[in-house]
Amino acid sequence: MSLLTPADLGGWRLPNRVVLAPTTRARGSVPTELQAEYYARRAGAGLVITEGTWVSERAVGFRNVPGVYTGEQVAGWRRVTDVVHALGGRIVLQLWHTGAVSHAELLGARPAGPSAVDPEETVYLAGGRQRTETPRELGVEEIRQVVEDYRTAAANARRAGFDGVEVAAHGVYLLAQFLQPRLNRRRDAYGGSARARRKLVLDVVDAAAGTGIAVGVRLSPYWTGGLFTVDESVRRDHDDLVRALDKVAYLHLRGPDTGPDFAAFARYRKLFDGPLIVNNGFDLASGNAVVEAGIADAVSYARHFVANPDLVTRFALGRELAAGDPATYYGGGVRGYL
Repeated sequence: MSLLTPADLGGWRLPNRVVLAPTTRARGSVPTELQAEYYARRAGAGLVITEGTWVSERAVGFRNVPGVYTGEQVAGWRRVTDVVHALGGRIVLQLWHTGAVSHAELLGARPAGPSAVDPEETVYLAGGRQRTETPRELGVEEIRQVVEDYRTAAANARRAGFDGVEVAAHGVYLLAQFLQPRLNRRRDAYGGSARARRKLVLDVVDAAAGTGIAVGVRLSPYWTGGLFTVDESVRRDHDDLVRALDKVAYLHLRGPDTGPDFAAFARYRKLFDGPLIVNNGFDLASGNAVVEAGIADAVSYARHFVANPDLVTRFALGRELAAGDPATYYGGGVRGYL
């Protein structure tokens, strides 16, 4: 097997194992022809996973990032999925909620998280970077509403023609906040033990799956950075969470920032029987190697796909890859996007 061989993943027959990773580009809150062309150019990926997409207006944490909670947004995404499908592609919508890593300027109210603990992260506002502040603690009824927001978003994704959704439980955002004991100091059904801290993730997965759409999950068990650093104790909690995700369509893991670490991914291959997508620092050679070793079923690429929409073709022909321009990654117009 190699990256350029077909695969069965999440109930889909993929023509290759090269996956477009979720990549925030901040080109608008409603998908337009701009996004349709962006994803169409990358439809040669075995699987396209969209940028993180807000599940509700309470989930917003960045400007000019699309949601899937209004009729206009659903219609915009329908145009994207129609084009990708017409080109033979398969496309999954990543569902996103930033929780405490947001700002009142974006929400109109103080952000909320698992507990009243400042996540000590950066938020990007119209006037520039700003540090987060202490959020308010979500009430139990509010948490149930979050679950309903994910359910509605998954149903809207189905209406928009997506083949599946990916629950974003990685990084520094809401679901990862609940998984992290430094941020989650609750003593109720959603905190106080590792089992309780993972309840929200599992409730969200069940709610999304209940709409009849395929559900994948993204985790980052090797995240480093401030209060969200995953140490070995929290990593063991991730182990137990992965064991509980036995019915999801696939598991998508972000690996260490030190580069492709096969042993790190192999740990989760032993715990998860379903399709496994790995990410972070891979090139063609290391992507082929991790698939050939049987550690992963597919490899996702972000930076390479930004600058090389024809990445699969370049891999197949052994062509040199173009370099991206970081100044155009987040926000702007057509330049650096199309």
